Amino acid sequence: MELRHLRHFVAVAEEGHITRAAERLGLQQPPLSQRIKAIEDELGVQLFRRRPRGVEMTEAGRVFLERARATLAHYDGAFEATRSAARGEQGRLCIGIQPTTLFHPFVPSVIRAFRTAYPQVSLTLDECLRTEQIERLRNLQLDVGFLRSKLDDQKDFLVFPLLNEPLVAALPSNHSLARAGRRTALLSLKDLADEQFIIYARQHGPAFYETTMAACLKAGFTPRLGQEAPRITSALSLVAVGLGVSLVPACMQNMTMNGVVYRRLQGAIQPKAGLLLGLRRGDGSPVVRNFVNLVRKTANTFT
Repeated sequence: MELRHLRHFVAVAEEGHITRAAERLGLQQPPLSQRIKAIEDELGVQLFRRRPRGVEMTEAGRVFLERARATLAHYDGAFEATRSAARGEQGRLCIGIQPTTLFHPFVPSVIRAFRTAYPQVSLTLDECLRTEQIERLRNLQLDVGFLRSKLDDQKDFLVFPLLNEPLVAALPSNHSLARAGRRTALLSLKDLADEQFIIYARQHGPAFYETTMAACLKAGFTPRLGQEAPRITSALSLVAVGLGVSLVPACMQNMTMNGVVYRRLQGAIQPKAGLLLGLRRGDGSPVVRNFVNLVRKTANTFT
């Protein structure tokens, strides 16, 4: 018995009339009658009682109808799920998040937009620093990752630049440059020439360290380096207790911390923090393709 035979049976059961069922199926009445008879012979039971104006299901027919509908629904569901997966509407997506990227309003915004557009895709967020993220992308533990700098490996990865944001100075709240009278005042990097700089993630996410060093050198001074922090939140904690200053992405101003004041920078030297999306080169996953397309499209219009 084939699936199409079950569909023939269901049509007759629902119409209660072989001729009407044949019209619905686009068949001739005699072959459909023969098919129903063949099903009954195969099962060894009577499914319909023939009446002058149609057919009436037997008790066995009603049981078979229930099972036939369930079988057809199962197969139809399997086919649709397969097609949906091929369109990237179902599946899993693991996204790498560097610690500072989640503070940028673009990242949670675009992830929410993807969840709305593809609600049947299971999302996992994995926070990790740059070197960890690259390794997890390489080992198939991550599908995509939000990055802060380009990757040296152009052979295995694709990286799409999305946005740039300025760096701002994070100062202890009792610092002279952070006093109430200077609350709206802008600083130049030269104003920080005598300060001790807190750096973070130098080994595992060196983008900000390299950007800070380059900007200070361009401003005419070599920064005095203080304690090194493993993550940006740890660096801000060190700033809060007065151990130095730090340059951080502007989005970190969304993180309020007692003892820390943020100041924008002015002048010709405006260090920037990039936001990029990385993935394995040649990844043909429809889910990944849909995510990348949505992220790049959103970045073009994000304000």
